[in-house]
Amino acid sequence: MADAKVIPFDDDRSRGGGQRPQRRRSGPRRPGDGAKVREVKAVPGRRNADVPDGAAPGAEPLDAGALGAADADAGSVGSRSAGADAAPEPAAVPEPRGGGGGGWDRRIAGGLAFLRRRLTGEYDVDDFGYDEELTDQVLMSLLRPFYEKYFRVEVKGIENIPADGGALIVANHSGTLPLDGLMMQVAVHDNHPHQRHLRLLAADLVFMLPVINELARKAGHTLACAEDAEALLERGELVGVMPEGFKGIGKPFGERYKLQRFGRGGFVSTALRTGSPIVPCSIVGAEEIYPMIGNAKTLARVLGIPYFPLTPTFPWLGPLGMVPLPTKWTIQFGEAIPTDGYPPEAAEDPMLMFNLTDQVREQIQHTLYKLLVQRRSVFF
Repeated sequence: MADAKVIPFDDDRSRGGGQRPQRRRSGPRRPGDGAKVREVKAVPGRRNADVPDGAAPGAEPLDAGALGAADADAGSVGSRSAGADAAPEPAAVPEPRGGGGGGWDRRIAGGLAFLRRRLTGEYDVDDFGYDEELTDQVLMSLLRPFYEKYFRVEVKGIENIPADGGALIVANHSGTLPLDGLMMQVAVHDNHPHQRHLRLLAADLVFMLPVINELARKAGHTLACAEDAEALLERGELVGVMPEGFKGIGKPFGERYKLQRFGRGGFVSTALRTGSPIVPCSIVGAEEIYPMIGNAKTLARVLGIPYFPLTPTFPWLGPLGMVPLPTKWTIQFGEAIPTDGYPPEAAEDPMLMFNLTDQVREQIQHTLYKLLVQRRSVFF
């Protein structure tokens, strides 16, 4: 297996050089896959697809029971206004639902409809391969038990993420395996008032792995390069980046919560070009899921991966050693740093990029120390 090629985020892929996954603009995703492809445009304040068109922001869809109750109330008012001698109508008694049987019926019907759309190819993906329906219905459902029950993630500062429009969320990276990015995706989707989706930028290695490559694309991940990041931000998407890269997730346990170098400020240049705010994000808890006490560098070179971790349980316990420790996580989103006040040529100013990069890094590091002081235990 060839050595994994780690390409910095701020590399300009338009110059060529290096292999990268091709963005699929149109047509089926692969031979035999009949999925329809459409160009997805930014929809400010976008909510779930089940909210009716024209509904006010935050409105919930009405069901048949709610409409029936409204009609019954209208009828009661009409009876009382017909005359003072009219006897009041008895309150309507809802039919028993058999312990939630109606809810299960709707779930089963929805599941069957979902399977039908998958089998017939009647679903949409964007030109990056992102499948919103599959992400919401399947991938998020698989990640949610880890988020809620296993890592018991606590989210702070979600109000700092804009309600609409593009924004770049910059976070620290840790944990030996990149589970922190996935938990951050669930945190944004499940806690943001508008249930926004976070599109993560990932390294080349992710798109070289079978199965993982396709799942990452379906979940909205794309290559960590300026071209793709700008395209998503200009559409009004939330974009997540972890500038530490492999240096962050592959650092020894003794250096936990000490931020590594943030590259050359490519993410700042991207934010300046699109006028998107930068939201710093600090994640505590991921460092301890796989305490990395060693690195088999020779074996890593043979396998073509950036590092081969040695933990107290892996590889000594085999597959069982890959089970992460159930640490308690906290994810805090800091106050957004605006970039729309800078002129267009500011993206080429190296001093400005250095200053903004250092500002973001220092804010994340300071918040990490603050959260560490506040937490009672690694596991509680």
